[in-house]
Amino acid sequence: MRRRPVDFRRPVRRRVSNVLWWVLSGIAVLLFIFVLSKGSQIESRPEIPKRPYRHDRIMEGLNITEEMVSPDSVTRQLSDQISLAKAFVVIAKESNNLQFAWELSAQIRNSQILLSNAAIRRTPLTTRESETAIRDMALLLYQAQQLHYDSATMIMRLKAKIQALDDQMSSVSEKSSKYGQIAAEEVPKSLYCLGVRLTSEWFRNLNLQRKHKERKQIDMKLKDNNLYHFCVFSDNILATSVVVNSTALNSKNPEMVVFHLVTDEINYAATKAWFSMNDFRGVTIEVQKFEDFSWLNASYVPVLKQLQDSETQSYYFSGNSDDGRTPIKFRNPKYLSMLNHLRFYIPEVFPALEKVVFLDDDVVVQKDLSALFSIDLNSNVNGAVETCMETFHRYHKYLNYSHPLIRAHFDPDACGWAFGMNVFDLVEWRKKNVTGIYHYWQERNVDRTLWKLGTLPPGLLTFYGLTEPLDPSWHVLGLGYTNVDSQLIEKGAVLHFNGNSKPWLKIGIEKYKPLWEKYVDYSHHLLQQCNFH
Repeated sequence: MRRRPVDFRRPVRRRVSNVLWWVLSGIAVLLFIFVLSKGSQIESRPEIPKRPYRHDRIMEGLNITEEMVSPDSVTRQLSDQISLAKAFVVIAKESNNLQFAWELSAQIRNSQILLSNAAIRRTPLTTRESETAIRDMALLLYQAQQLHYDSATMIMRLKAKIQALDDQMSSVSEKSSKYGQIAAEEVPKSLYCLGVRLTSEWFRNLNLQRKHKERKQIDMKLKDNNLYHFCVFSDNILATSVVVNSTALNSKNPEMVVFHLVTDEINYAATKAWFSMNDFRGVTIEVQKFEDFSWLNASYVPVLKQLQDSETQSYYFSGNSDDGRTPIKFRNPKYLSMLNHLRFYIPEVFPALEKVVFLDDDVVVQKDLSALFSIDLNSNVNGAVETCMETFHRYHKYLNYSHPLIRAHFDPDACGWAFGMNVFDLVEWRKKNVTGIYHYWQERNVDRTLWKLGTLPPGLLTFYGLTEPLDPSWHVLGLGYTNVDSQLIEKGAVLHFNGNSKPWLKIGIEKYKPLWEKYVDYSHHLLQQCNFH
């Protein structure tokens, strides 16, 4: 076979070497470009500013010095020792180790003097000048640990102390409530004095009796349904006088106002005397005693029947029937008083009347109330201000919903309302036999399982579905137990001192007393003789 000429042979080795050289050159160029780009990135990256350390701002806010946060701070070490020593002083005193408590207190004073001197001269404490104080305090703290004044012991002792204080506070709170209730139930000497003097005046002064007889000749006014009739059931002469006086002074037409007052046998003469010797801007006033109501007997009135029961008498008057488990406020005999329950018999007390405004004796009237008599009750019997703005004034607060009778007939979230200022449509009352409804529920609560306290719970049952809500400004409550918004007081037509802190008692809320006292004539000779002021 003939070989090719030299010019036509393939340069194999030379070609391979050339390829390798070009590859290596490309890699080198790429590396060079990469290095240059990285360098430019490093150079173009902005310098990150150094953030101030967070504790600088904390120190500035708390006014902490560098010396105090230094790990070698003598001042901080002394302060920590003082804090711990103070705790040990308390424990030592509790353990009756008064000598050791005194030694700790003395060393605390020494350390505090060192800190005060350093603060005055504005230079940090040195190790040399504080070495003795730190060592002495450390020895005392070590001794406290040997006496088992360690953290665990301290915690146990403090827990026991807290428990003892809680028990003491509960006891004091219970006693305060009990004594407050007793104070609220007691008749002040001045009121008792006024009753006695008025009774004497009535039987001694024939002019008073003649004046009262002359007033009785206005019987036509007492039955005139075109007039404004108010009723108050009370044995408190001065409180009733404030209700009548405040109503008369704020009435646009006092000559159209008729007050029907019902009291008991004991206060009957005194009440007649007071309202005969004082003028109330021409307001007509009738005084009766409930003992004269022949229909008011045990065969008709469940409360009177219950009063004859020995168990009921023991519950309310002896206080021994349940070993004191029932709070004293639930055992107040006033809740069985006929003057308190007479509000459920208003149609029987005033058979000729069609509409009446009922007022409690602890209210003050500061607006004209004549507009109440033109309010449409929409065929309801009771016009009242609702009190369910807060949750606890709903039905479930007053009634026992574990009882099947209550659970079956009444909505637990129904809105409560207040006695104290109520408009009663006596025509609808008689038509719907409301007094009979009251009797039904009262007879089923002989064992006090439906409710325990007062006349409001039976009122809520009796007038359930028969109550028309009134504008809240007609009746402002709470002046006898809590703070009331001043704007509500200013707008209120009737202010109610419900609660224990009645304005005629020493325990009355001082800032609200002037609202009541401005309707009392303290210059009256009988009030001065009985030390009213």
